[in-house]
Amino acid sequence: MDGTTNPAARRGRPGYDLESLLRVAVSAFTERGFDGTSMEDLSRKLGISKSAIYHHVPSKDELLRLAVDRALDGLFAEVDTVDTMAGRAVDKLEHLVRASVVVLIEQLPFVTLLLRIRGNTKVERAALARRKEFDRIVGDLVSKAAADGDLRPDIDPNVSARLLFGMVNSIAEWYRPRGGIAAEALADAVVAVAFDGLRLPRAR
Repeated sequence: MDGTTNPAARRGRPGYDLESLLRVAVSAFTERGFDGTSMEDLSRKLGISKSAIYHHVPSKDELLRLAVDRALDGLFAEVDTVDTMAGRAVDKLEHLVRASVVVLIEQLPFVTLLLRIRGNTKVERAALARRKEFDRIVGDLVSKAAADGDLRPDIDPNVSARLLFGMVNSIAEWYRPRGGIAAEALADAVVAVAFDGLRLPRAR
């Protein structure tokens, strides 16, 4: 070895594909903030030229869009599943809560970034609009479950929905994949805590 660097490796082709580039960008956006991260910062972090980054994406905004859509698409895929389910609203709500925990853990870096955006760019505002739509869907399920007599009627449905997903979203702040509880077990715990507290006892 003569210590020289292969020019192709330095440019990141094929050393960096879009997926690996996206994961490094998500880490940087989460640590430094989207506004505080430049393409030059990403270039240095990756050890590749900016032109190599532009080979994969046209802009920093596109990296952000791909990242937040990864999280949101996972959540809305579960909404689609709920739409096809038969049964009571409370069972659909429980499924959505449980599945959202699994999505959060499987897509942890992307969900963490989603939860930290503030609407400073067009991409962020679009993501926040999708989050608001997801919140509305959850709120509707809570309202229907309360009307069915399966949830406490004395708590505002919007409050219940916010509390439910406040608990789910808080996982992003403390969960560590290595050595952590399995996604399904954590989903079981969240559902047990949430629904044992919300569900009305059934008449015997």
